[in-house]
Amino acid sequence: MSKIDLWFGEQYGRENGRYLNIKVDNVLEKLQTPFQEIYVVHSPTFGKILINDGVVMLTEDDEAGYHEMIVHVPLCSHPEPKEVLVIGGGDGGTVRELLKHPQVSKVDVCEIDGEVIEVCRRHFPNLANSFDHKKVHIYLEDGAQFLISRKAQYDIIIIDSTDPIGPGTTLFTEHFYQSIFDSLKEDGIAVSQMESLFWHTGFIQDMFLFLKKIFPVTAYYYTMVPTYPSGMIGFSFCSKKYHPIEDFRPERVAGLSDLKYYHADLHKASFVLPAFAKNDLQI
Repeated sequence: MSKIDLWFGEQYGRENGRYLNIKVDNVLEKLQTPFQEIYVVHSPTFGKILINDGVVMLTEDDEAGYHEMIVHVPLCSHPEPKEVLVIGGGDGGTVRELLKHPQVSKVDVCEIDGEVIEVCRRHFPNLANSFDHKKVHIYLEDGAQFLISRKAQYDIIIIDSTDPIGPGTTLFTEHFYQSIFDSLKEDGIAVSQMESLFWHTGFIQDMFLFLKKIFPVTAYYYTMVPTYPSGMIGFSFCSKKYHPIEDFRPERVAGLSDLKYYHADLHKASFVLPAFAKNDLQI
């Protein structure tokens, strides 16, 4: 397509006076699936951008801050992370990072919208090529339904979902996280995308009210991603046994390759929350 001069404005949060604007010079693909509208655009600042239902999913420039942190924090806290499930994750970035851990023997990916995977194969091959690895198995199913028949099966479950709107709504309920608990082995860990400390305080607080009832160990940590709401995004760390700081294995970090964001000191620091979050969220 020919070059253009447009500005993309993310609608999510606009009702509260917040608006992300990114200059775009090329629309590479537009696709309507049964689940969502997908755009791939090019930005002179951020490179290629994946947009689902008007919300930025990733950019080539800053995706590492998200994908490295959602993966390496739980995998460097578990002594033997062999079998891993990714719910969502259709861009392939989370799987790419998982495959950097030689202990991992199997990665199941449950993505409800197969078109996301195909779009990312075309436009983000450095992420989506990870789906071709022999350890990876793709299931095009609803995550909540997928878990019903898989009890005590996974060492790690990563919920790499969209925001709690549209097809991602069912992945933020107490019933869903009880299913996550049941699908983990006796010492399993679950990590999920958990929105922004600055913009979604009430949502995070409500989520942790029931996460604490389900899991013996819970914590919130965060990463910096300039194109996400407020420039950061957080994660819930939920574990049946292991603590993300007390059981952290820094020696494992040394074996990881091609890291742009994550490192051993940052692992620990990411759990240190600002005063307002410690006081208001009580997580």
